[in-house]
Amino acid sequence: MEMHQVRYFLAVAQLLNFTRAAEECNVTQPSLTRAIKQLEAELGGDLFRRERPAAQLTELGQRMHPLLKQCYEAAAGARSLASSFKSGEVGALRVALTHAIDLSLLIPHLNQIRRQFNRLEFRFLRGSSREVADYLKKGEAELGIAAEIDGTWERLDVWPLFTENFDLVIAKDHRLASQSTIEFDDLRAEQMLSRNYCEHASRISSSLREHGIDVDHGHEISCERDLLELVEADIGIAMVPRTSPLPENLKRAAVSGLDARRTVNLYGVAGRQRTAVANAVMRMLRGADWRAIAG
Repeated sequence: MEMHQVRYFLAVAQLLNFTRAAEECNVTQPSLTRAIKQLEAELGGDLFRRERPAAQLTELGQRMHPLLKQCYEAAAGARSLASSFKSGEVGALRVALTHAIDLSLLIPHLNQIRRQFNRLEFRFLRGSSREVADYLKKGEAELGIAAEIDGTWERLDVWPLFTENFDLVIAKDHRLASQSTIEFDDLRAEQMLSRNYCEHASRISSSLREHGIDVDHGHEISCERDLLELVEADIGIAMVPRTSPLPENLKRAAVSGLDARRTVNLYGVAGRQRTAVANAVMRMLRGADWRAIAG
């Protein structure tokens, strides 16, 4: 089935006249008639009753009309989209992020890239560090952002963006909120919340455990929003990276002597062609001055 055959069929179905349909499609009537006969042969039956003064759709033609119209419009839409991509009018960005990376890190750069395209389509994929690696391998994402990715794959390009510390996060009315510095002794009576979705959760837990902090009987949380709501309710306290945005009723505090930090990396696939949007975002992220937000 050729698209020009479908176009001729839709023209005749609308005008109910082969001559006028040929004029509308800017072809000769014999060419239009021949194309429709080829389409009828492929579909196994007549689509029109050739009557005068007007052609009429057969039952097969009536049933096929909405399907062929949908098929033609989809093909036309695909051609239009492809043309827009070539001209730079439309862009698509597919980024995979681990659960521990806050999307707010990308917002200034996304706003900047939007001004370069008339339309921009975003697709954000979330997952564990292993799942982010899989998104990149399968081509479902062009860029990945994570503190680290599980496993090794020789085709992964890695560009460090920034390194940041983890801070203790507590409610503003918590008993420790008035202290400028938190000591390990201050934490021994507290209920810790474990960010199991963070790539560095086990390292932070090990570091706290070494200083006598009970992290083995803490609450286990699977997303940042739940964790912050529990801290707001004063149900526990947590170690959170510095770039994570906090509600106004929460407070950050440094724990004296705790060495807890992470490096956030940008990942790509070596040798794989990227879209213009992905290349632009990659350049923005690598060239950004992260000191203001990462401390």
